[in-house]
Amino acid sequence: MKQRAVRMVQEAIAQSGDSYGVITRVARQLGIGSESLRGWVRQAEIDDGQRPGTTSQDAGRIAELEREVRELRRANEILKAASAFFAGQ
Repeated sequence: MKQRAVRMVQEAIAQSGDSYGVITRVARQLGIGSESLRGWVRQAEIDDGQRPGTTSQDAGRIAELEREVRELRRANEILKAASAFFAGQ
């Protein structure tokens, strides 16, 4: 759905040469929120290198690394607690 909607916006802009009102019109045609579509188009432009920002691939990798850091910190706390327990015996 996202890809189709973004493609429709890109094609409409290419045909008319003007982006004014295109997102609102396409969003209305598809029955989705114009701000959602605007965000999808913006992210597609970032992913295509047309606009600066964090790509979807990079954002996914960052989330994956943050999850890994949380797990490692949790494991580290467990190991610290176990070490303190065994040092006390």
